[in-house]
Amino acid sequence: MIHYLPGQLGHLLIVIAFVSALISCYGFFRASKLEDGTWDRFNTIALYVHSFAIIGVLFTLLLIINQKYFEYHYAWNYSSRILPIYYQISSFWHGQEGSFLLWMFWNVVLGLILFHTNKFWKSPVMTIMSLNQVFLTSMILGVVVFETKIGSSPFLLLRDVIQDNVFKINPDFVPKDGTGMNPLLQNYWMVIHPPTLFLGFASTVVPFAFALAGIWKGKYREWIRPALPWAQFSGLVLGVGILMGAYWAYETLNFGGYWNWDPVENAIYVPWLILIAAMHTMIAYRKNETALKSSLILVAATYLLILYSTFLTRSGILGESSVHSFTDLGLSGQLLIYLIVFLAGTAVLFSLKWKHLGSPSQEVSSYSREFWIFMGATTLCLMGFQVLIPTSIPVWNEILALFGINSNLAPPVDQIGFYTKFQIWFAILIALLSGTGQMFWWTKMSPADIKKAITVPVIISLLLSSIVFLFSGINDISMILLLTTSIYSVVANGKILWQLRKSKFKLTGGSVTHIGIALMLIGILFSSGQSKILSKNNTGLMWSREFPDDMNQDNLLLFLNEPRQMGDYSLTYIGSRKKVKKWGFIEADLLAKTTNPLEMVVKETLAVDGKGTLNKGDTVELTNPENSYFEVDYKIDESSFKLFPRIQINEQMGTLSSPDIKRTLRADLYTHISNLPDPDAEREWSEVEEIKVKVGDQFFINDYVASFLRMERVQEIDGISLEGDDVAVKAVIEIQTEQSPILVEPIYVIKNRMAGKLPDEIKSVAAKITIQSIQPEDDSFTFGISTTQKDWIILEAVEKPGINILWSGTLILIMGFFIAISRRYSEFQKSRDKGLE
Repeated sequence: MIHYLPGQLGHLLIVIAFVSALISCYGFFRASKLEDGTWDRFNTIALYVHSFAIIGVLFTLLLIINQKYFEYHYAWNYSSRILPIYYQISSFWHGQEGSFLLWMFWNVVLGLILFHTNKFWKSPVMTIMSLNQVFLTSMILGVVVFETKIGSSPFLLLRDVIQDNVFKINPDFVPKDGTGMNPLLQNYWMVIHPPTLFLGFASTVVPFAFALAGIWKGKYREWIRPALPWAQFSGLVLGVGILMGAYWAYETLNFGGYWNWDPVENAIYVPWLILIAAMHTMIAYRKNETALKSSLILVAATYLLILYSTFLTRSGILGESSVHSFTDLGLSGQLLIYLIVFLAGTAVLFSLKWKHLGSPSQEVSSYSREFWIFMGATTLCLMGFQVLIPTSIPVWNEILALFGINSNLAPPVDQIGFYTKFQIWFAILIALLSGTGQMFWWTKMSPADIKKAITVPVIISLLLSSIVFLFSGINDISMILLLTTSIYSVVANGKILWQLRKSKFKLTGGSVTHIGIALMLIGILFSSGQSKILSKNNTGLMWSREFPDDMNQDNLLLFLNEPRQMGDYSLTYIGSRKKVKKWGFIEADLLAKTTNPLEMVVKETLAVDGKGTLNKGDTVELTNPENSYFEVDYKIDESSFKLFPRIQINEQMGTLSSPDIKRTLRADLYTHISNLPDPDAEREWSEVEEIKVKVGDQFFINDYVASFLRMERVQEIDGISLEGDDVAVKAVIEIQTEQSPILVEPIYVIKNRMAGKLPDEIKSVAAKITIQSIQPEDDSFTFGISTTQKDWIILEAVEKPGINILWSGTLILIMGFFIAISRRYSEFQKSRDKGLE
């Protein structure tokens, strides 16, 4: 049965949200012109209607996903019956429509806060906010006007999206299950990273709205005070969102890092850099009016770049150059109009009002705080544009194609190498400026004062960096300079922090933030620049001619239960595992599938270390059925630990590898599976080798010593009913392996006077043994032994030193933002209470 009501309700709410956004925009525009309060009630109703409509759309889509209404394309395409509730929530923003809706939801939240907290700026700011919602809501409108489709609705039925014969036969056909979520996104970071990132997106419109409102209403300078705390909030949230994505990549993807300079990553990184530059010029303006124009330009550029990045990632234009951009849903034209309207509107407004902004009465001195802030802001902008221009190559190609020019420009092949060689020099400048600039902020400096202020930090930095060079082996000049300037930034800002620790703690936000940035740069330098591949292939053997060179050279081949040396470590591949709720990792061969993909049945009784015993026939629940874990035992000196890198097999995406990480204070040991046998391929067995033995004899099974312990009568056999004269016996054989002895029990059955042979396969020794015949005349038995290739994995292990410095720096950075936001917000509150805002 098709549930039509949720989709119809959801689409109706989208239309109401779109219309109410238009009405709100008009109402707030009229209110800002009249300024007599006559439109207040009208605007309040329109705003709340829009807000409730957006929230209603959100909950309707969540209901469709949660109730598993797979007749809807969105639920079918991004969810499934086995997804737990937290991944059902994250599947909401898996697709474009849901992510646009998440963006709209945050705009609603921010709009309501602005509406109720700032009466003076309410009407002009909410005009910009409402206009923004008009365009965003149009992205999910899903209507056709004069044969032109506007938006893509998340409430389309599957039969309306996919052309399949099944719908011709049965228009009311509903799939029993959905295709499921991308397994790489089934991660706790994907539950919190996108909402944080989209809150960052949404919040950039607030300082932009204040800037435009200030120009529009002739309040050319007053807008900065209320906009600054929002700019800092936006910088914090957007930065945290980016860092969450980096950490997700680090622990989920197998490229061994946290940043790959992918175009989608770049599209978020660039607006954040410009936003940080804008924050600094706004702060400079609070002390000196020379930064007014640059603040306006940078605040506007930040939001326009957010719109541009949205166009890049959602128009499909990066489809061939990015591994995780959205596909084109036919919205590229709308996205372009969205960008052009705001770009043109901003340009026109600025050009009309620019002459009213005035010019500074005096030039900025190189010994002033403003000069150093401008230098820092300029460096941040150059960092952003160095990334933006190559990332935009697909756009340039499309523009040239419109004029009939076939461009062969292509994005850099080695993205990491290309961007890093430029960005590292910008990072050196940022570290130098963030250390020295803070000293100018607190005192008026002369050349003599500068020399006196920086002497001690420079000496300490040179001493510390020299000590690090001795032990780290760094010899690249750019890395040497980055380390030295980053340490200098920590020391210099630490000095300021120490001076302010008691009397002016609220003023320490900048110093704390800069220390965090400097530590992040040090952590990036060591974890990326000094990372070391431990799994070098020193055997002189090529694993396979079909493998790429780096896999043959930088990876180790591990056979099951066979130790292999890797530097100071001894590695042993123990076997494939499944992760079971409450029980941890269980040997995959001891679990049998059921009709429920989330459940498996225990094949034989087994003891789980520290957790009790699982009995044969018990049903256990898997944490994620698509994940197979591979237990690898690491031994070094007298200590040992286990890692469980995982493989995810997905019908749409194939085999996906994710790492496991051993974390220590000094470095992370990062391990992932590069290759493994095809789990669906049939095993090739050798010809049966027959041996004749008696109880107590020893013999070899695939080079392992085996002892024939005894024969036992068998009363029950799974799947076989023993009756009357039926007889079954089993041989009990013990095989000595590297780990522990293994019991093998092949069975010989005589049923209805016919002999049957039930072999026992021992995966850990890659052998299968069968009782071929029984010779009662001399109490001997003939066993048949077949062998196959041992189970194996190919593994890469990388040591990433100093990565904890990076993560520590991010926490300190966040702390500094909180201190700064608290200070600016309290200043804004005081001004508002005095009637200045």
